[in-house]
Order: sequence, then C-alpha cells, then structure tokens
Amino acid sequence: SFYEELLSQGILKPLTAPIEGMVVKEGSCNYMAPQGISSVVKYYLKQSAGAAVFYERHVTHISLRDGKWEVSRKMGPPEQFDIVILTMPVPQILQLQGDIVNIINESQKQQLESASYSSRYALGLFYEASTRIDVPWAAQYITDNPCIRFISIDNKKRNIESPEIGPSVVVHTTVTFGTEHLDSDPAEVQQLILSHLEKIVPSLPKPASIKCQKWRYSQVTKAVPNCLGQMILHTQPLLICGGDGFTCSNFDGCIDSAMSLAEAVKSHL
Repeated sequence: SFYEELLSQGILKPLTAPIEGMVVKEGSCNYMAPQGISSVVKYYLKQSAGAAVFYERHVTHISLRDGKWEVSRKMGPPEQFDIVILTMPVPQILQLQGDIVNIINESQKQQLESASYSSRYALGLFYEASTRIDVPWAAQYITDNPCIRFISIDNKKRNIESPEIGPSVVVHTTVTFGTEHLDSDPAEVQQLILSHLEKIVPSLPKPASIKCQKWRYSQVTKAVPNCLGQMILHTQPLLICGGDGFTCSNFDGCIDSAMSLAEAVKSHL
C-alpha cells in the first residue's frame, strides 16, 4: 500500500534507466524518486497534518525530569517531551549522555552494541545546464576498483534530463575505502576519489562544483538482534528507539520499523 500510494502521487516511479552491473533479485522491483529521496519524507510530513519540523538540533543528553523527558542539545535550551523516539544510527544512541546511560539495561546495551554499519564516502559533481555527459548508462556498479563502487548520472537515473537543469554525478566509494579513510582529511579523500573516477570515466567534463560527504554510518551490516523493528528503553514516560538499525537499510526496512514504532507508541497513548 505504501508503494501504491507513492507511485500514484508520482513521488516514486519504476526504475527504467539502464543500470550496469546491478544484481536483480528475482521477484523484486526497483523504484527511484524523481525529486530525490527527501521527497518521500516531505510527502509523509505533509500527511501528518501539522508536524513541526526543526533542523540543526544536535541531541546530547536525555534525562528524566518530573515525569517527562528533558532533552538537551548542543545549542539552545533543553526542552521537555512526553514521548521520545530515537531513530539515529544505533552507535549514536549509545553515545547519548544523561539518565539514558543508566536507563538502558545491560542486556539491551549488549544487543545495541552488536549492531554494525558500513562506512563510505559519497561525492557529488554538479554541472552547468546544457553540459553533456556521454556514457551509455544511467548508473554503473564497479567491481574492480579499490575506491569506487557505484557511479550514477543522477538526472539520467531519475529520467529528468532537461536543458534547464545541469546534470549531476553521484559517486559512492567501496566499504573498504570508506573504512580505511574514515578519519582522513576530506580534501585529500575528495582528490583520491576524483583521480579514480577519471580513470573509470575519462570523458567526464569538469564540474562547476563538488561536494564530498562522509557517511560514518552508511548501511546496516548487522541489525540489532531479537528486536522487531524497535526497542522500548523506558515505558513511563515512553522512550523508544527504532529505524533501519533494527531492520535493514532499504525502504522496506524503514517501513517495517516505522509501523512497529507506531504500534508501540499507540498502545502507550
């Protein structure tokens, strides 16, 4: 039903662009988001009938105060909540300070600590409108390069090529490269990726701008065991965690966890 709704709204469309080297599982169907994956999140926030969304709130402490959760952040005053749902990567839940440190019991802590993630870099190359990128594919999985795993001509993959919008290229590194260079200088990493990219696609024109992004927690390699999409850390007031760390790093995994969280929260209201 989620896919049907998103397809009917044009938020998702079937992936029809040629992707070289993609392993297609039998019976699976692949989609893409023409306006980017954030359009899926924006669509659901719009459906929520007035959810207030705040950005740049880096949570550092969670503590109990008069039957509520007091949430502190890097900048700005602490705020109080009746229910707190944590969906950040599992290692970041374990880095939180305050009463939460003692609220997470020993067996939960062991479960959470056993979750693992891959790390990688993503590089975005942005071009002026009317720039031509002459390759026969929309995206390509690379199997024989120590640095690069995936290259996508993003507007081509999304079927939104137009003379008004400049093309963009997205590059994902291998997990091994990401791990080896996790704490390297970002400028050096960017240069390394670009030098490998030039060997793979020598015809690429010079971009107008470049953005290099480090994903310390990229994809879940091992989910939290024995948890069906969520874990309740405290019941009154409710403190609960979920997200792809409790399922798997694809859209189905996110939906499974979201449904599980919603059911748990509903039964506490």
